[in-house]
Amino acid sequence: MKRIPFMAPILRWTALSLLLVVSSCTNLDEVLYDRITSENFLQTRADVTRDFLRAFEHCYWSIQGGNTFMLQENSSDELMTINRQGDWYDGGQFQRVHYHTWTPNDGYTSDAWNALYQGVNLATNSLEDLQGITDPAKFEMTQAELDGMIAELRTLRAWLNIRLLDLYRNIVLVTQIKGQSQGGPQVPPQEAVAFIEQELKDALPKLPTRQSLGENAVGRWTQGGAAALLVRLYLNAKVYTGTDRFADCATVCQDIIAGKYGNYALETRWDAPFDYNNANSPETIFGFPGSFGLTHWQYDSGMYWWAMPIQAPRYFGFTDWGDSNPKYALQPGRDVDSVEYNFALGKPFIKFQKYADDYRVKKYKNLGNSKREGMFLYGYLPYVNSSGRVDTVRGSKGPYALFFRDQVGMFLGAKPGTKIADKESNMNHGDHSSGVFPVKYPFYPSDDPNKISSAYAEIRLAEIYYSLAECRYRAGNKAAAAVLLNTVRARNYPAGSPSLYKPDGSQLTDQEMLDEWGREFLVEGRRRTDLIRWGVFNTGRWWDKEPDPDDHTAIFPIGQNVLNVSPQLKQNPGY
Repeated sequence: MKRIPFMAPILRWTALSLLLVVSSCTNLDEVLYDRITSENFLQTRADVTRDFLRAFEHCYWSIQGGNTFMLQENSSDELMTINRQGDWYDGGQFQRVHYHTWTPNDGYTSDAWNALYQGVNLATNSLEDLQGITDPAKFEMTQAELDGMIAELRTLRAWLNIRLLDLYRNIVLVTQIKGQSQGGPQVPPQEAVAFIEQELKDALPKLPTRQSLGENAVGRWTQGGAAALLVRLYLNAKVYTGTDRFADCATVCQDIIAGKYGNYALETRWDAPFDYNNANSPETIFGFPGSFGLTHWQYDSGMYWWAMPIQAPRYFGFTDWGDSNPKYALQPGRDVDSVEYNFALGKPFIKFQKYADDYRVKKYKNLGNSKREGMFLYGYLPYVNSSGRVDTVRGSKGPYALFFRDQVGMFLGAKPGTKIADKESNMNHGDHSSGVFPVKYPFYPSDDPNKISSAYAEIRLAEIYYSLAECRYRAGNKAAAAVLLNTVRARNYPAGSPSLYKPDGSQLTDQEMLDEWGREFLVEGRRRTDLIRWGVFNTGRWWDKEPDPDDHTAIFPIGQNVLNVSPQLKQNPGY
């Protein structure tokens, strides 16, 4: 069946009326072109390449565009967008994400659907163009090269479909764009999983390997990337379909680690997968290339640029873009009197502090020569101002210096350790000193040649190790799980650190497994998915968040703006 979501933006080629006038004034013959088709649109190899790549830029944008990052993180126990003295209240929309009280009238429920389906449609349109090529030699290409491009587009579309399935569950499978004017039906999750799985299996043998692409591997889907998507699909299959696929997940993980789909290796430094030269990192299974002068969507305001205090760029020495805006911060682990909360979930910074020798717990600091240390902003953030004097970061609601802490409240200019009279701490009651801020990708100074140059690591080999560890843990083999986790964790601590798990795995519990997922993949846009898989997204309690009345919020509603133009769609249960 030919399917297309009637509600999502559809790429349509605009008809052009062109009159070709030849140079001779006495020759009045003319050729009229009233449409562009795949037969005349693709004329050269460069045309095919541009068509092939068109969907990739949009898909890079989609890691944060359409509020996709916000929905995954703010609905979890990890990030918050609090009302900071009137800043970021925005009609309470971010509070509704935190409390799981969103409605179809919240624009972000339509935004994510449209953003991801636009990518699906772009990929499908290009797929149809390339599948329509009957003679690749005409474009100075081999059939194998053409088949590889087609396989990459199918894999790219599968990545988008997995994300749609994860957010909305009851989705439309798009397999044709051209000539279509009606939307297809939604399919049950079981059918969507089967379709995605088959797409990936069909594409996998025709894809290049990381080694065959060499330095051009970043931004390209390879056999390793397709296999890693199967890992994600199988790891969450029980959530999606009710049937667990952990054994299948473990098999693919083992094959990836063994090098069946290309050679990958873990970095020896925790920050290396995110650093300026990570485009060729052996740990990156799939990523998007970044550059200060070109594209760098993870550094956009929809993601990490607004995950820091207003004047934090001054602390970094990065002045190219002016000041930031504290949309995102870590949820607090302590109340206003600095007493640790007693709930098990959340408290992300405290979860790092549990292992005190973790290199990542240090305050972020640029060290010069494209190097940095630490992963968090807290305390005072000093810098040298335009007058050559040492100053410190301040907010927009008062002249006082800001002291960032793992708490939410009205601290204003209170010195560290000072008890304040106002004990209220919630999503609607915070100031610009509230919260610790994560800095996963570096912000090097403006005079650093490698500023804003990191590629975005969408899939890392560490994820494969953690996925296999979870499969082993669920199968009752805690010792194997501990070994796998420690293989990655070793780089976070000094040699011989007591923070590594005991080889027998006796320290591992459901909560510790979930905490460790949170530490390794902090602010990588997956926390909601992990909470759901471990069965605590709706039943769990964290800062200013009580358990949900039921579990219908495990998936988002299809936004009203989508339904208004697509009456054939059925709203998700509970909405």
